[in-house]
Amino acid sequence: MSEKIESEVISRRRALSLVGLAALSLAVPPTVLMVSEAEAQQTTPPPAASPGGPQTTPQTGTERRQERRTHRTERRQERRTHRTARRMERREERRARREERRIGRAERRKLRTGSEEKKY
Repeated sequence: MSEKIESEVISRRRALSLVGLAALSLAVPPTVLMVSEAEAQQTTPPPAASPGGPQTTPQTGTERRQERRTHRTERRQERRTHRTARRMERREERRARREERRIGRAERRKLRTGSEEKKY
């Protein structure tokens, strides 16, 4: 009585997986399981008129990534340069407007009081 019968040793999960594999093997058509003797197709190169200029060989993924990074860095640098130029232009314009206001205030003060202009 201490011996177990072989059918009891197999769990329900294992039995169901075996039944599933059997059903799958019947459902798959034999043409899918056969090995095809067809060879891989040769890819045709893209047209020579690419936006990056004439290229004789297609670029690898690494080369394309590096090119994108380079262009991105150049665009970022251009933005920074233009931003600095605009900032300097605004500073100069503010300085000029401030100077005009100082001169105008000094002239009005001189007309009002008749005294000497204050030196800054």
